[in-house]
Amino acid sequence: MTAATDTDEARRRADQRAAELRAYRDDGPIARALGQLARGQLPPLAPALVAAVLTVVALSLGAGIGELAALLAPVSLLLLAGPSSTHPHGGRLDWLVPPLIRAIEYGYLAVLGFALNVPEPLVYTLLAVLVYHHYDTVYRTRQGLWPPEWVFQAGLGWDGRMLIAALAAVLDVTTPVYAALALYLGVLFGWESVRTWVETDRRTGKGAEIDLEEEAGA
Repeated sequence: MTAATDTDEARRRADQRAAELRAYRDDGPIARALGQLARGQLPPLAPALVAAVLTVVALSLGAGIGELAALLAPVSLLLLAGPSSTHPHGGRLDWLVPPLIRAIEYGYLAVLGFALNVPEPLVYTLLAVLVYHHYDTVYRTRQGLWPPEWVFQAGLGWDGRMLIAALAAVLDVTTPVYAALALYLGVLFGWESVRTWVETDRRTGKGAEIDLEEEAGA
């Protein structure tokens, strides 16, 4: 009985960890649709590594002069990493996938923005909004407070955000689009996050308990 209980607990923890990794990916509607087509059969790490290399090469070749190579980086990432969005992420090194996707997204938005003369404070603001969202997702899942599904959809995912930035570069409207993204995502993620934590404190007291535990540990 004890062995069976230990096995069930190990399986539960593995499933929990896999669910966390998929949440940390922050896939958007397009990536998730590709994942449904692949039915979870595509391992996530190798495609993400290839996409990272291709993104670095594309940005090195084209970001400085707005060549098409740099604008195709989101497409290559989507086609490679998107189909793996529904994979269980149970491999020993699959925990590397979310950091890889984050590095690609942040790096792409930064390099593209700087290369196309988007004001630096605006680029940093957009990146700060995304960093906050991803930090909030990690912290919430560790407390058992999963962000609602609609937040990931409304937040467009890494795939939607990168494609919008690429399209903005093609249309030569990068600065206003970066501003619109920063404002929209900042309001969305900030409002939903604050609402969730406030309601949690009021209804369950969980937030207060977390604070007390942290103080005790200190």
